[in-house]
Amino acid sequence: MTFDSFNLDSPLLQGVSDMGYVACTPIQAQAIPLILQGKDLIGCAQTGTGKTAAFLLPLFQQLLHTEGNYVKVLVVVPTRELAKQIDGMVDGLAYHSPIRSIAVYGGGKGEDWSQQQRAFEEGADMVVGTPGRLIAHLQTGKLKLDKIRHLVLDEADKMLEMGFYDDIMSIVAQLPTQRQTLLFSATMPARIRTLAKKILVDPAEINIATAKPAAGIQQSAYILHDSQKLPLLRHLFRQKEVESMLLFTGRKSNVNEIVRSLAKIGFTVEGIHSDRTQEEREKVLNDFKNRQFKILVATDILSRGIDVENISHVVNYEVPDPEDYVHRIGRTARASTTGEAITFVNPTDQGRLARIEKLIEREVPKPPLPEELGKAPEYNPAARVVPRGSSGGNRPKGNFQRKKSPQRNPSKPQ
Repeated sequence: MTFDSFNLDSPLLQGVSDMGYVACTPIQAQAIPLILQGKDLIGCAQTGTGKTAAFLLPLFQQLLHTEGNYVKVLVVVPTRELAKQIDGMVDGLAYHSPIRSIAVYGGGKGEDWSQQQRAFEEGADMVVGTPGRLIAHLQTGKLKLDKIRHLVLDEADKMLEMGFYDDIMSIVAQLPTQRQTLLFSATMPARIRTLAKKILVDPAEINIATAKPAAGIQQSAYILHDSQKLPLLRHLFRQKEVESMLLFTGRKSNVNEIVRSLAKIGFTVEGIHSDRTQEEREKVLNDFKNRQFKILVATDILSRGIDVENISHVVNYEVPDPEDYVHRIGRTARASTTGEAITFVNPTDQGRLARIEKLIEREVPKPPLPEELGKAPEYNPAARVVPRGSSGGNRPKGNFQRKKSPQRNPSKPQ
């Protein structure tokens, strides 16, 4: 199916062409008609499936036929990185239209804060932002959401994991009850269902193959003790041709240790976690996208906003929950390419690995440890699973940032 099938106005089709899109992805083919019909929607799709365009295009189509100088669309996201990613999509898809949008993220109440306040007074059709800073501006009275026609919660599972439930409900309480609400999530745990029941009305549901990793991903899991993780990491990286790697860890205290360890053996590596400033995080992400270094070590709390093409390797330093596992490793082997996903499994994480194998309906190969690393623990998947708390530190506070002038023919986001 092509985008011409949806009878979108020509400015939007030109934006689609500029972005290099030709055929619709499954989430786009299913979601766009439902959103154009005005239905509430729950969309479950892993990263790289095109869900951002799936909600932006039909909402833009409706904005082109809605008059009034007020905020009509609110998109709430968990991190500033994701806000910037969506803002880049807005730049391309709405370039040929009069649609105005404001991206909301960052921190502080300096010049940027005042600039955002003025931007609200001037008016915008769409606001994209993180919960904390949205609430801060709502409290000043400058941001008014009483006429919102469309609400989007993107990466809703990550927002709940980060503790944003109360903030979300506080924002929703200030919106009109008559609105269209779209909830997108990479996973669909019970708490997402509970949230959906509270804020959506008779929603349609789309679930795009969340339990099946791409066929081109070579998966492996190493059974080991925590003390063997860094030595194995160094061993593996000496053996592999790493083009671009994402390494996820649940603990920000691990980030610097891993970065130092890999740098010692000659790898170009950087880390990103919630203690780094916004400017530092943005520079690291941009350098990674531009191939200034090969390995990015990131905490879970920031993982959803990392949008980078051509990832050759994904490493899970700890075992994530099953649906998060599928989401993470889906960052490699996109667009019919191949990639490798490596997971480190300590004794208390073995139960999680068994649950992953049940979800994906296949056994993950378990290579032996190199002899020089010592004896591996016995693989006992019936071992007790110890829940891990959230690892990202304090929630991002968000900030408003006036939208920059878009560039023609932007590069295709992932």
